[in-house]
Amino acid sequence: MLQFSDPLFWSAVAQIIVIDLVLSGDNAVVIALACRNLAPAQRKLGIFWGVFGAVGLRVVLTAFAALLMDWPWLKVVGGLLLLWIGVKLLVPEQDGDHEIGGASNVWGAVKTIIIADFVMSLDNVIAVAGASHGSIPLLVFGLVVSIPIIVFASQLILKAMERIPLIVTIGAGLLGWVAGAMIFADPGVRPYVAGMPGWAHYGASALGAVLVVLVGWLISRRQAKGYRVLENV
Repeated sequence: MLQFSDPLFWSAVAQIIVIDLVLSGDNAVVIALACRNLAPAQRKLGIFWGVFGAVGLRVVLTAFAALLMDWPWLKVVGGLLLLWIGVKLLVPEQDGDHEIGGASNVWGAVKTIIIADFVMSLDNVIAVAGASHGSIPLLVFGLVVSIPIIVFASQLILKAMERIPLIVTIGAGLLGWVAGAMIFADPGVRPYVAGMPGWAHYGASALGAVLVVLVGWLISRRQAKGYRVLENV
């Protein structure tokens, strides 16, 4: 188990925080949309209880996912899914992705936030579970540190991502890095990589990062060409 004095612990915490910041931008938008029709005092209550419920649910789901990561071939499945999530992060979103109705009361907003967060957080759960290396204390610590940052600085984070696309690219590359490490560390894969040198797991992580960024860039470029063709028709 990772300890506070272990540099790997803080490296994993940093990965969890970056993953949460990159993948939770949509969740921050949902919070704002769900509470937009509430009075100022009610809005604060709606945000607090909505985030509290969503975070509690996410901690339980992520802890459950982390405990399952020791099953053979499950990390391979999670790693492949994480590669796809990283690529999807780099592909421009379609219009209408945030059609969330504003609630008329606090508990309606809380329910909307929790349900939307549950539906939208599969990518976050898988990524954080992989970055936590199966350590529940590390997982909880990382989430506890990163969630307040997301809640109180969500608008700044969203604006920074819009103005500096490199942040999203780095985040997507990090997802690929975690995916490569997950696949390499899978119990079912270990017998096939047992004879490889000690640095091989870094090579697998780097390969995952490069693959995500490259595929995401190629798809985005193809989409951009398609849009230009349509505009000229």
